[in-house]
Amino acid sequence: MKIGVSSYSYQQLINEKKESQLSIMKLAKEAGFDGIEFIDLSAPDGMTEAEYATLIREESEKLSLPVIAYTISANLLGDRTLEEEVERVCKKVDIAEILGAKKLRHDAAWSVPENIKSYAGFDEILPVLTDGCSKITSYASEKGIETMIENHGFFCQDSDRVERIITGTANPNFGALIDIGNFCCADENSASAVGRLAPFAKHVHAKDFHIKDGNGLNPGKGFFRSRGGNYLRGSIIGHGDIPVFKCLSILKSSGYDGFVSVEFEGMENCLDGISVGFENLRKMIELL
Repeated sequence: MKIGVSSYSYQQLINEKKESQLSIMKLAKEAGFDGIEFIDLSAPDGMTEAEYATLIREESEKLSLPVIAYTISANLLGDRTLEEEVERVCKKVDIAEILGAKKLRHDAAWSVPENIKSYAGFDEILPVLTDGCSKITSYASEKGIETMIENHGFFCQDSDRVERIITGTANPNFGALIDIGNFCCADENSASAVGRLAPFAKHVHAKDFHIKDGNGLNPGKGFFRSRGGNYLRGSIIGHGDIPVFKCLSILKSSGYDGFVSVEFEGMENCLDGISVGFENLRKMIELL
């Protein structure tokens, strides 16, 4: 397995205007990462997303730091019609092509929209999701880009729901971005969930969380609540309660040999969080 890093890991510095999505590439290269992935691009004023993607691609080639994935927000059950959202995401596929990324992650859905009867369950909504995912991945496959959804956003976070969307779409070009940490947001055991989705893995995020039982008091700043009411806070990889090594072992046994990206979202200084997490992740992968 190779180790990459998500641009989201540097979001502290980007928010503070100390770095940009373009400049963090040098930091990632100096840190020793094998590749970098980007969340939705934030092009500077006066520049289009495509123009900014071209600059990033040029910097990527200059640094010999490949852009391994483009991860974008989406909602196939949102305010736009399905056709409008599919068209919008397909334009993001075009951006991924400019970046040189061979993988694109888009969200499936965040919640049941208000215009759908309140008692509609996942079974009723599943055909809409698979239809949208199918159209997007068919477009992307023509460009040699694989697409995937992530266990992300509460509504489509459980491994069984992710699995059903993938198997319902039934296209080998479409699979899962497995975020090792995110399953705890739906109060699901990470190792069991990874075991379920490992056959569909297209890409992996290494993430860790501190987990506190929701029966106690709110631990304070930095914590948010899981769907089942537990308290979670992003941590440095290896410092939290997620069985990261066990999950990596499951992926290795399943035959996964692609990139694993550090995605840091803790309270610590992000450069420290990225550095320590990278070292811990590297040691885990060496022991597999």
